[in-house]
Amino acid sequence: MKRSFWMVVCGMLLVVLTAAPLIAADPIKVGIVDCYTGPPSTYTNDVRDAFQLATDKINAKGGVLGRKIEFTTRDSKFKVDLGLSAAKELIMREKVNLLMGTINSAEALAISDLCKTEKIPLLVTFSKSDAITGEKGHRYVFSMNENTSMAGKAAAVALSKKPYTKYWIGGDDYEYGHAIADGVWQNLKKLKPGVELLGQTWWKVGESDFTPYITAMLSATPDAVIIATGGKNCVPFLKAAETTGFNKRVPFYMHTATELSTLQPLGLDAPEGVLGTSNYFFYYPETPENKEFVKEFQQAFGRPPKVGALYGYITAAFIAKAYEKAGTIDTEKFIDALEGMTVDSPVGKLTIRPFDHQVMLPMFMGVTQKAPGYDFLIASDIVTISGEDVMPAIEEIKKARGQ
Repeated sequence: MKRSFWMVVCGMLLVVLTAAPLIAADPIKVGIVDCYTGPPSTYTNDVRDAFQLATDKINAKGGVLGRKIEFTTRDSKFKVDLGLSAAKELIMREKVNLLMGTINSAEALAISDLCKTEKIPLLVTFSKSDAITGEKGHRYVFSMNENTSMAGKAAAVALSKKPYTKYWIGGDDYEYGHAIADGVWQNLKKLKPGVELLGQTWWKVGESDFTPYITAMLSATPDAVIIATGGKNCVPFLKAAETTGFNKRVPFYMHTATELSTLQPLGLDAPEGVLGTSNYFFYYPETPENKEFVKEFQQAFGRPPKVGALYGYITAAFIAKAYEKAGTIDTEKFIDALEGMTVDSPVGKLTIRPFDHQVMLPMFMGVTQKAPGYDFLIASDIVTISGEDVMPAIEEIKKARGQ
């Protein structure tokens, strides 16, 4: 009896020990809070899809530290309160290891404050306020896309070489709108001290009729206009610009005006001659790495990747490499590993600056133009500005933080 009992016990142990390698470790859980409703989804869907593309490849090779990367999404509907509630639910109930998102800058700042308190990493994938990694930056927040200071520097370089001296600013009356306008204007004044700001026009996020604002800006007869709109209003504003002939009566700059997310919904009805900046075009740069990325994304989702796809793809790469370097899923060691990390990407090697956790992305500046073979406008006369050249100075960030 005793012998039979111990044989059974040994047999059970053997089964357990044999099966142990087949039991997968707990996954690395990522929570994505973003706006998947309405116009902003033209940007955010690509972030999510490229993140899935990258994590599928990572998981197929065994994952990270023997763990799969899994993610779950929440739709904030571009509302700060909904986004913040979703972030809390993902942290408290879903027990995510980290968060990523969102396209709404005010929402990103609110979630960033939460993550600072809860000590959960937040990787910002589309919000562009420079306050995220600048004035309001902290240990637990990282930016996976360019910020308004970087876009402002790039725009100022181009505008400073134009003959324009009298400007008007028009934009969305919320965090991003004011931040991008300030980024362009403050840098432009430094590069070209003689410029003059005639006035400013601000409209609400989600504005449906831009005609009165365009009429008012034209009546001021500026040499050029800086349009500080994003998310919900990019596509509608460009549509209004074409309808009213705004682009033919006064030159204007708008960040992301040359980006596929903005231009594709308008088809050939988008305005030509608009100066814009972006971190990514699927047709540029013409490198093997970018061509392979475009091919993989196209095969997976049946469409070419937009700029959000770059942000989602590199976010997955940084997450995987940081956990591998840390050798553990410990949050603090993950953050230590992420600081200063470099990964390969479709636009070249990208590094996260250790001081402010801002990824140093190149900026591509161009002008909207119709082109043979495309049923939407593309960017022409593309100029590349390196990430190092558009990064805000560390001393400026220290000053903003009161350090």
